[in-house]
Amino acid sequence: MEHRAISIRPFIGAKDFELSRSFYRDLGFQEIVLTPAMSLFKREQLGFYLQDAFVKDWIDNTMVFLEVEDVARYWNDLLALNLPGKYKDVKLTPIRVDYWGRECFLHDPSGILWHIGEFFKSK
Repeated sequence: MEHRAISIRPFIGAKDFELSRSFYRDLGFQEIVLTPAMSLFKREQLGFYLQDAFVKDWIDNTMVFLEVEDVARYWNDLLALNLPGKYKDVKLTPIRVDYWGRECFLHDPSGILWHIGEFFKSK
């Protein structure tokens, strides 16, 4: 198939929909309310759907990778937001280096694991 893709938007769930909506707005995403039970969260061309739906096995196994240009700068911005102090169950894990690049981790209020990383530039 040779079609031009425009975007890819995963669907993620929330244990407490209102709390998760607030969390993602604090992260800098713009919310577009689609229905009382679903919102689109966007940042430039990127986006995902947040649903008022909680299935423990689904949430516990959801991971999202967000590629950024400068993971150290992103990490410092995350720390400045004090998300673990503001949201119960939010966890931050510092930057680690792997063979492919560097990443830090963020668990949202429902437990969804965000990998936030940058790839090493090939020479």
